[in-house]
Amino acid sequence: HIKINARRDNLLEDSMEAIESITQADMRKIFRFEFIHEPGVDAGGVAREWFQLVSDMLFNPDFALWSYSSINQMCMQINPSSGIANDEHLRYFHFTGRLLGKALFDRQIVAGHLVRPLYKHILGWPLTIEDLEQLDNDTYSNLCKLKDLDDVEVCCLDFTVTEDHWGTAQTVELKPNGANIPVTNANVDEYIQLQMKYRLLDRVKDQVKALLVGFYDVVPEALLSVFDFQELELLLCGLPEIDMEDWKNNTEYSGDYEAKGAKHKVTRWFWEVVHDDFDEEHKARLLQFVTGTSGVPAQGFRALQGNDNNIRKFTVNSIPETVSVFPKAHTCFNRIDLPLYDSKKKLKKFLTMAIQMEATGFDID
Repeated sequence: HIKINARRDNLLEDSMEAIESITQADMRKIFRFEFIHEPGVDAGGVAREWFQLVSDMLFNPDFALWSYSSINQMCMQINPSSGIANDEHLRYFHFTGRLLGKALFDRQIVAGHLVRPLYKHILGWPLTIEDLEQLDNDTYSNLCKLKDLDDVEVCCLDFTVTEDHWGTAQTVELKPNGANIPVTNANVDEYIQLQMKYRLLDRVKDQVKALLVGFYDVVPEALLSVFDFQELELLLCGLPEIDMEDWKNNTEYSGDYEAKGAKHKVTRWFWEVVHDDFDEEHKARLLQFVTGTSGVPAQGFRALQGNDNNIRKFTVNSIPETVSVFPKAHTCFNRIDLPLYDSKKKLKKFLTMAIQMEATGFDID
């Protein structure tokens, strides 16, 4: 086995130096953790504490490697300006990758939920325009609106992006000579593709690469093909402790469900299925489906936030079965559109399918 020694008052730096000095071949050996000047045999408890404390420090937005998701304060995304705040940021991202890979390999839990595109990067899955919503909700909304315009040229756009780097505006061309190419109806699809590529990949490609190299040092990419991105989050962050009473008491209802709330026939079936028929993993997947993450705020369901950082409680909204036979999710608003089913059996069947199909990336529309 390999010994990892760290001082509590210098935990992050000591841990990084120790983990980064280990060869790739040794990353899958048993690690024994020790806090210097603390007697304690690492029978598992010290390792658990180490993973929790170190990941907590790494994902702290004040450390500037990571920032909050644009639609969910529970999830972390890479801070594109991390290099300005920290000269050694790529080394820290490589260390973070090794930490996450080792946590997966050793069945340990880490303190940070990542945004969905990062789990997809780790698994080598293709990204879609919807993934942009978690990183930059405003840009995502604006790009979606462009598709509906009769004449895109009224927006006076060109093939550039303007970024704010710690108070200074920087213009980046999305393609050569992009500043002189206006966006028209003929090239708007290319513009959306390039915006998506830049925001999901190009502006953080060095950080993503360092993270992935570190992760694959422990768990080769080929071995990850058995997971989907929801499973990866549940394995790294653990199954959440879900208090069903708290969840139910802090749920709002809209549409046909508003008047009767939890006493409406369909919502009653919904809670019976979730409470009685769903195991812990299915409950967590339902949370992922509706809110974008399996994380529950420390203060419970009353503290769920939406994309504007205001409280947006878990919401069950009615839609006719003619619109969709499957439930639909709106993660910005923590809302599930639940069809007005005529039987509990039907509700259970389509709800179960919806929360499992989301991972495959097949759209249910």
